[in-house]
Parts: sequence; structure tokens; C-alpha cells
Amino acid sequence: MASNNPFAIREIGTFIPETRIDNGPRAERFDYDPASLRDKIGIAATSRMDAGQETSDLCVAACADLAERLGGSLDPETLDLVVVVTQHPDGFGLPHTSAILHAKLGLPDSCFAFDISLGCSGYVAALATVSGHLMATGGRRALLVTADPYSKSLSEEDKNTAMIFGDAATATLIEPGDSWRIGAFDCGTRGSKAEALQRDADGTLRMNGRAVFDFCAMMVPKSLKRALEANEVSAEDIDAYALHPGSKFIVDTVCKRARIPAPEGLSCAQYGNTVSSSIPLILSGLDRSSARTVLASGFGVGLSWATTVLKTHTP
Repeated sequence: MASNNPFAIREIGTFIPETRIDNGPRAERFDYDPASLRDKIGIAATSRMDAGQETSDLCVAACADLAERLGGSLDPETLDLVVVVTQHPDGFGLPHTSAILHAKLGLPDSCFAFDISLGCSGYVAALATVSGHLMATGGRRALLVTADPYSKSLSEEDKNTAMIFGDAATATLIEPGDSWRIGAFDCGTRGSKAEALQRDADGTLRMNGRAVFDFCAMMVPKSLKRALEANEVSAEDIDAYALHPGSKFIVDTVCKRARIPAPEGLSCAQYGNTVSSSIPLILSGLDRSSARTVLASGFGVGLSWATTVLKTHTP
């Protein structure tokens, strides 16, 4: 049955650090095939936050961009909730990054704040969590912020991760509306394969790329199909896709198995896989007048997935 969720995505603010690391010299240093870099990874450069920056600083920058897109301001007194999706919180993770952001934005005491420790599936899953919280508490407006600077965990000498992940942040205003209303969800976790993406004893990110690929190729096409059915739409009704860009090979394979059109290249080719920020970055670049129905799916760390349909309703 289709969702009766009254909440929608009003606007999305973004922040991508200016610093880039070119994957060309990296591939040469790693003796990595340039054709594979282009056709399988699909990422030419990765973004990196500045030395001294914290996760909450990226959040603040994304919120500033959101305010500008809304006409120059975002009244903090109107916000009932702020949620930060991150696996790389400020400092040692206590207090939670959303509380730090709450203070930096000057939000009222009545605005509740919490973090969600999810990666690639985090944004879509958080759409369900945030809208559900608002419905349960009678709230009207929420900030959903993503910022997961994986550079905190990366080894720049690891060819399996260094050429893929980039730093970024986004801020989404969620409120009742008809444009890109949040639909029904399909979510799941294969915890038995969680070690495919994990930090080691030294805090360094390690990835089993084959295991991640196999999971995505097997589970995501099925999730896309279930989400379409749950939202009572068909593939022909979809105007645009926002699929997590784990790599070009993963996206191409998912699209082929789901029998949907694959993009010519990754939208994140010049800044990398930004984990929970990847899908809102894609959404922020879409024209809502033509992309009225969007299928969004995040998949990766966990290993987990979350899929939904964002649909413009005619009042």
C-alpha cells in the first residue's frame, strides 16, 4: 500500500570542500589500470575537508547553503528536530554531533537532536525516521543533515578506499508538502556480511570490494522492485533515479539487473562517494519540474539498503 506520509523534501543545501585529490597520479602510484579507474570506479578525484575542520563544521556549511536557497534565512524557532547522519562524529563521539550542531545553529531547547550511525543507506533510512518522528510527536519541520568525512578513517595508501571516498555534507528541510513527498520504504540489513566494510584495530577503513559488489548486485535490484510495488508505481512512472554511487561498476550492474537506464557516468566523478551525502547531492541537482517522481536507494555499509519513492502530488 502506498504511503500516506504528509512530509516532503522542501529544499536541500550542500557543501563540498574545495580540496581535491586527483585519482590519476594515485592510479599510477598504485599501478592501477587507468581504464578500470574510468570504467569500474568512475571517480576522477575525491574531496577532502581542510585540516582543523570537524564534522559539525561541514554540517554548518551545508545548513548555510540551505538557508541561502530558502531565500537567505532559516528561522531556528520553527524547527522541531535536527538529525545528523554520520559514522564519523566530532571528537570522540560524545556529545553527539547533532547536539553540537544544535548549539552552533542556535536552535531552541524545544528542538530535539539525535545522530543516526548509518553510512550509504543512511539518508533514505533517515527520511523514514525523521518523518516518523514528526508524525509521532506532532512536529512540523526538521533538518536532516548528512556529513560523513571518511577521510578521518582512510589510509591514503589503500587503493581499495582512497580513490573512492570523498568528504561532503548536505542539509535537507523536511516539512508537510506536495513536492517530493516521502513515500513507502523497503529497507534491510545483511549483518552477516558486515565485516566487508569496517574499521580495523587502528581505526583504518578496510573494504572487501568483491563482497560489497556481490551484496549490491544481489539485493538492490530486488529492493528497487519492492519499493516500486509498495508505492504503487511502475518503472515507467519514474522520471529520475538517485542511486548511491558506490562505484560505476556497481551502479551499472544494479541498473542492468533492475532493467532501468544506467547513467553515462557518476554524478560524483569529481568529488567521490560521499556515503550518506551521496543521494541528497544527486537530488539537489535534479529539476523538480521534470523529475516529479524519483526512485532513491542507498546501499552499502552494514551491509544494508534503504529505498523509497519521492513523488510530487497534485493538490
